[in-house]
Amino acid sequence: MRVALVSPDRKHVVEGRARGEARLKAPFPPLSLLQVAALTPPEHQVVLLDEALEDLDFDVPCDLVGITAFTSAAPRAYEVAAEFRHRGIPVVVGGMHASACPEEAQEHCDAVVIGEAEGVWERVLEDAEARRLQKVYCSAQYPDMSTAPAPRRDLLRRGKYLVPDTVQATRGCTHDCSFCSVAAFFGRRIRSRPVEKVAAEVRSLPGSIIAFVDDDIASRPKYASDLFERLVGTGKKWLGQASSAALENTDLIRLAGRSGCKGLFVGLETLSDVALRQVNKGFNVVARFKDTIKRLHDAGIGVIGSFMFGFDNEGDAVFERTAEFAEEARIDVPQYSILTPLPGTRLHAQMEAEGRIIDRDWSHYDGGHVVFAPRGTTPEKLQDGLKAALKHSYSCLGILRRLIGVSARLPTMLALNLAFRRRAIPWATGTSR
Repeated sequence: MRVALVSPDRKHVVEGRARGEARLKAPFPPLSLLQVAALTPPEHQVVLLDEALEDLDFDVPCDLVGITAFTSAAPRAYEVAAEFRHRGIPVVVGGMHASACPEEAQEHCDAVVIGEAEGVWERVLEDAEARRLQKVYCSAQYPDMSTAPAPRRDLLRRGKYLVPDTVQATRGCTHDCSFCSVAAFFGRRIRSRPVEKVAAEVRSLPGSIIAFVDDDIASRPKYASDLFERLVGTGKKWLGQASSAALENTDLIRLAGRSGCKGLFVGLETLSDVALRQVNKGFNVVARFKDTIKRLHDAGIGVIGSFMFGFDNEGDAVFERTAEFAEEARIDVPQYSILTPLPGTRLHAQMEAEGRIIDRDWSHYDGGHVVFAPRGTTPEKLQDGLKAALKHSYSCLGILRRLIGVSARLPTMLALNLAFRRRAIPWATGTSR
């Protein structure tokens, strides 16, 4: 069969993007679809269609379409599915949103894959070829990552991505934050690929910068230490994500720095310990934030610090206070968003039960829109506060104040700041469509 794997772009729904409109480079390629392509037996032909790069060709020759989407892209995914089905091509939808809302997804496709693709996609292809697609496919257990094939990177148009080389070493998260869908999708037990396979894959990649997409690359110290040791001397620079709890280990952080780590995404979330406990993230301790950031900086590692606005009773001063903290703590790349009750999370169930969901347009579930009734402020003030924080931190002066005096990590962190500024400032100032 000829199989088209599609990554839809939510901007078609939110911004009404016109066909042929120029696009900025996409940050990362859709690694999950490259993994699905690798699971596809060689007798089938695979083409990757990434709408973040260019308009979709709905007339591409294919016998089956596979679509994956996060919640914010779900409406566009359903539009794309309808276009292909109108042409008589069966469509399979999977990913986090479809797994959280399978009954909804079934209304828009021929088959839904719940959970991870390994052990399931192969059955989907067999059934599609025999014209006996089932409505729902779901694995009885989490797949063993040790046997996962390398992603089909030959399908990529490398020059279209800021960081084309992405790697996944582990899946799962030991934490269970109420706003996060990772544990619900991947489970709370960390599953990992053999360290030697991951290191060999990194060495084989042509780019000088690698992004690990793991939700907590340092969650298993022994595994992380073995991996980092194997990356020392490769000449690769890498970015990743780690929890504040894992970053208490000074020796591991130093090793990460020696292995080429130039930046870590850290979910700090809020400057309120009360709010952190409310969302089951009490392992984050606000009083330790600056020490953690300094520990990373001392190892030559930049900090991509994430904060969310909208926790109960924060007050209207939270936006300025958070932006000022980002400057004081010298957070290299502050990331601000609005607390979002994603489907499948306990936060969504809680807010649904409390009658606080005020917007059910999935395309707004992107961290940039208020979709619930906040307590202690209004939706309008919450929305405006996010934009004010972005304008404060991503003005030219704001970037300079945070990065002045930086040396070893400056090139990578400055590039990230400028890339984020190109997207954040037009949105915050209302100059983007």
